[in-house]
Amino acid sequence: MSSLPRRWPLAVFAVVALPAIALACLWDYDTLKQERARFTDTLELITGKFLRHSKEFYEWRIQDRLKKLQGDPKNLSCFDDLAVAYDKTGQHDKAIETMLAKEKLQAGLYETYANLGTFYFHSGKLEDGLPYIDMALAINPDAHFGRERYQKWLVEWVKGPRPERNPEGDRIIDFADYVAMRMGQRSAYKFSTADRQSAVKGILGMMRFGQYDSPVLLEALGDLLAGGGHPPPETDAKRLAAFAYLHASRANRGWSSARKKAEQVIQFQTTDPPMPVDSKLEMLEHEFKHLLADAEAWYENLHERELSWIKEGQDPEFEFDRLYIEEPRVTGEIGDPAYHSPEEAAVRRAVTIASICGIALVLAVALCFVFRAKRRRSLSPTAD
Repeated sequence: MSSLPRRWPLAVFAVVALPAIALACLWDYDTLKQERARFTDTLELITGKFLRHSKEFYEWRIQDRLKKLQGDPKNLSCFDDLAVAYDKTGQHDKAIETMLAKEKLQAGLYETYANLGTFYFHSGKLEDGLPYIDMALAINPDAHFGRERYQKWLVEWVKGPRPERNPEGDRIIDFADYVAMRMGQRSAYKFSTADRQSAVKGILGMMRFGQYDSPVLLEALGDLLAGGGHPPPETDAKRLAAFAYLHASRANRGWSSARKKAEQVIQFQTTDPPMPVDSKLEMLEHEFKHLLADAEAWYENLHERELSWIKEGQDPEFEFDRLYIEEPRVTGEIGDPAYHSPEEAAVRRAVTIASICGIALVLAVALCFVFRAKRRRSLSPTAD
């Protein structure tokens, strides 16, 4: 019995430590931090928490640039600003007309062709936009980190027959594999870290300067982040991919393929103890709703400021640039000390209760053995 007291601290440690070990998994706050470090600004673009203007701002800019063009009708930058403002307010035909007018003033500019291709895409005229993207790429293939290249491939992926096949006859199941094929690789599994990050940066650029909540862009982003198969963990970001897929399915309720992809990608997200896919998806959706609410509240504040500047006759461009110096960051993910979901809070309470009960049980057993040992010694005959 003398060995029991020496083992007792080890038993207590086991009861206290095991629940903490059970909480540690590959699907936690640290995992998301690592993914965000590899793909900076991605969560911000997925949720919409980044510096962007309101529709009212672009309506103000249309009037401002039209007035400036009256005084300086050959100001090419004003043509670009005006065309983008038309596009942002849904007036795609006017945006195209403005760029064609600029082309007449000075032909052969990269910015003109890049804008024209984008405006045609936004208007749904994919075939009309592709030649202008080719012209932009011919002038400057590396502009915007090669964004036009991925824009061209995205349009081809969307308009082409699906599923496509690569030269070896394998199915192209997603945008990542299509990009790999266009890069002369067998599949996205062969992507290097630089390849994947370059493609992600291209899609993020389209989201930032186009429509961040476009289901097509979000699904393409998810495909690139998901990794495809089982790539080295330092090259993919499955949790971010699931967020992108979930937003695609929310932005377009008919986009069932995106939700199915979210289910598929989190199958590879390890948890300990193991959880069914439905439970993991439910937790992920709860977290994503919280992140979206945070982003929407932040943007609503920005929106109100722009409305106030316009109403008061101030220059919203100047005020915006003066106030918003740095890009915002998404905060409050599950696992972040600033936020615990009801599910995580329940788990933490259960672990705490289990730890207390375990410690109490071990103490009771240990005290029982100590008491019995003392009682036996007191009843045993004293040696002469």
